[in-house]
Amino acid sequence: MGRRRRGALSRRQDSARPRVAVIGAGSWGTTFGKILADGGAHVTMWARRPELAGEIQEGKRNSEYLPGINLPRDMHATHHLSEALEGAEQVYLSIPSQAVRQNLKAVRPLIAKTDAPIVSLMKGVERRTGLRMSQVIEQELGCDPARIAVASGPNLALEIAREQPTAAVIASTSQETAEAVARRARNKYFRTFVNTDVIGTEFGGVLKNLIAVAIGIVDGVGYGENTKASIITRGLVEMTDFAVAFGAQPETLQGLAGLGDLIATCQSPLSRNNTAGRLLGQGYRFDDVVKQMNQTAEGLASVAPILQLAREVGVQMPIVEQVKMVLDGTMNPRDIAPHLTTDDDTPQGERTQNGQAGGGGALWRSIQRALDQFRNGGRGAAGDRP
Repeated sequence: MGRRRRGALSRRQDSARPRVAVIGAGSWGTTFGKILADGGAHVTMWARRPELAGEIQEGKRNSEYLPGINLPRDMHATHHLSEALEGAEQVYLSIPSQAVRQNLKAVRPLIAKTDAPIVSLMKGVERRTGLRMSQVIEQELGCDPARIAVASGPNLALEIAREQPTAAVIASTSQETAEAVARRARNKYFRTFVNTDVIGTEFGGVLKNLIAVAIGIVDGVGYGENTKASIITRGLVEMTDFAVAFGAQPETLQGLAGLGDLIATCQSPLSRNNTAGRLLGQGYRFDDVVKQMNQTAEGLASVAPILQLAREVGVQMPIVEQVKMVLDGTMNPRDIAPHLTTDDDTPQGERTQNGQAGGGGALWRSIQRALDQFRNGGRGAAGDRP
């Protein structure tokens, strides 16, 4: 009798938890589901493959993408999209960027009568159109942009799944939506800040992947820390110039979605883009690299559309240009030195083209501001506000 009462109480407590859906059960989708469940939500994952959904549902494991990680009791999974979305108060999308549009066609009728926020966990642009993920979501779901949010930051999935503390930023054109998602997506090891610069936040997550491929290439060749530090620093300049040209705020690229994500992705062997670059640097052909990768390296698919967008607005991206040459097989990886590329021999200033974000003082202030945020529990942030 006591056991039945405890079971009924457990079911009532479970039904009282806010319901969220995570579409996509790869490493990042599953990790974000864990973040949400550890923050108090009732989480239902959607996995394309029934066997993966079954492992998460029954075994509370995802051994293919997160080996050795035990998932929370409040994480559930299904391969039926309608079941995952039923009653969801927030919907999180974690699908390879080139497959988003197709998947959203199936999602649209299932959320047509709800006003649930739609949160992109994806860091890529659509190859055919050059659109950011939030733009694809808006098109395919036909929803108000104020319902859409994006999450970004230095977020290597396996480290977070192991509950190593980190932070992210939630961006939406609606401050209310950003704050609602940030309140849900936080727990003792995962801290969320907010901003309303969706353009900067999304492009930061896309562009750092391209710089990480470059870092992987020079690492695979065998170049050392000076080369990598130069590329990271000048890479941040390219990222900022590009994003600002499309309407981003330069300080966003100095925050978690820009500098923070760039550092994490470039220095970690857990980074798929870094790994892909390292294989290229070791002499593997592009097709062979794609075959060896167990998961999608978004940077490889984003190089061409980003360069096309850069040319349209007149932004120079020598690092990304040389990455494309390596991908195309027109440059030997050993010859890559994108931070040394200039149009002529005239000495250049170190600042960005927009003149706001590349100086050492601005960079130091952004780092100091981030440190202050963590010391003060997130209070007093000028850009990514908690």
